Amino acid sequence: MSEAEAPPEPPEGFVAMSRRGEFSRRNGPYFSRPREDGVEQAFFAAPRHCNGLGIVHGGMLAAFFDGLLANAVGRKAGRTGVTIHLSIDYLTMARAGEWVFGEARATRVTQDVGFAEGRIHVGGRDVVRGSGLFKLMHKRD
Repeated sequence: MSEAEAPPEPPEGFVAMSRRGEFSRRNGPYFSRPREDGVEQAFFAAPRHCNGLGIVHGGMLAAFFDGLLANAVGRKAGRTGVTIHLSIDYLTMARAGEWVFGEARATRVTQDVGFAEGRIHVGGRDVVRGSGLFKLMHKRD
């Protein structure tokens, strides 16, 4: 990412996330803030995250949401989760120049799978709501 694309300082309490894969590093940076129940993350919407209309691409929102939900499951389960199913409802738009926030919580964790629900919001309005199902990885997987 060039200096021109660097996001502004994150909102209060958010710090850069460092333990991410290459895909997330290229699409980020992502930021997180401690939360007692679940996880909270954010990214600053740059033009590279948008379609030709300046609206954050649905694929970008889906990728961010997938990681957000997986993080919530992983935190509760103590293991990494890999997506089995992702359900997303797009409610409104996010635009370049806005901070995009996500919050999620694991709703159930079994020995093999975890369930999570969450939302993405901007400026007090919900942009995405949805849920996911994640396969919990074991050392042998």
